[in-house]
Amino acid sequence: MKLNSWGLRIRLWIAMVLLCGLIYAIVAIAAYLLGYGGYQYLVIIGFGVVILQYLIGPKIVESTMGVNYVSEVEAPELHRIITDLAMTAGIPKPKVGISNTNVPNAFAFGKTKKDGRVCVTSGILDILNLDEMKAVLAHEISHIKHNDMAVTTLVSAVPLICYYIFLSFFWGGGSNRNGGGAIIGIVAFVGYLLSQLIVLFVSRTREYYADQGSIELGGRPDKLASALYKLVEGSATVSKEEVKEIQGIKAFYLNDISIARNEINELSQLDLNQDGEISASELSQLKYQKVKIKTMDKLMELVSTHPNMLKRIERLAEYS
Repeated sequence: MKLNSWGLRIRLWIAMVLLCGLIYAIVAIAAYLLGYGGYQYLVIIGFGVVILQYLIGPKIVESTMGVNYVSEVEAPELHRIITDLAMTAGIPKPKVGISNTNVPNAFAFGKTKKDGRVCVTSGILDILNLDEMKAVLAHEISHIKHNDMAVTTLVSAVPLICYYIFLSFFWGGGSNRNGGGAIIGIVAFVGYLLSQLIVLFVSRTREYYADQGSIELGGRPDKLASALYKLVEGSATVSKEEVKEIQGIKAFYLNDISIARNEINELSQLDLNQDGEISASELSQLKYQKVKIKTMDKLMELVSTHPNMLKRIERLAEYS
């Protein structure tokens, strides 16, 4: 199934242009207020942060998640599914890993398509059936195919750069020529807040994009919807302490694990026969009825790494 993905691509590119423009504007304002062009060190530091984050990002994910890469002998079914999906997607086969956490989920990361890694948590292995697992892994393979892991790594450095400029000029009195340091600091802090919102927008968009990619690679919309339902339910039942341990990299997951306890009550309304799954017939009903999303949930979505789950599954219904 070939779906129109240009809308999602354009949204990602616009967000990246806005972030780059934001950095340029802040540096330009700094140069103007300081009265000279000696602001190159800010650009150097900015590029340095981006490159460093790009290079060490995979190691941070591996360490935080306790990833153990497995061979075909150790996990034949995972390797078989990922091999088939990578071939369909036209990318090199990613490394396959298992993360030792009870929070059920999966994630993809890496610096390039050739450096791709797809991992599942130990908590996901017993709750999804084969078709649901295929849909989830197709979602992760799509992240690698779209190369949006690199995009996320790059754009997430922008708020760090803005924050560094804020600290340097708002509190660094020695840099204040013409009394412009405080103004630069304030502008940089506003840039920090705006760039955070844009980065979150990019994170939510890439999830819609990967959902669509999962379907293009053969994942069934109802199976992905059912898998998401089970992942939210599973995240809601594990201990809060275990969720907090890995909350720092939740943007890599299929769902926002920190709000799963709130989402599960809303998602249960889609499971009409209460069998713990979302069937094709249950999903198709969303084509003809609008889901009810609270105003507070709409506002909370703006500061979330993932789309509102009801909206996300409603979009899957359009593909069914």
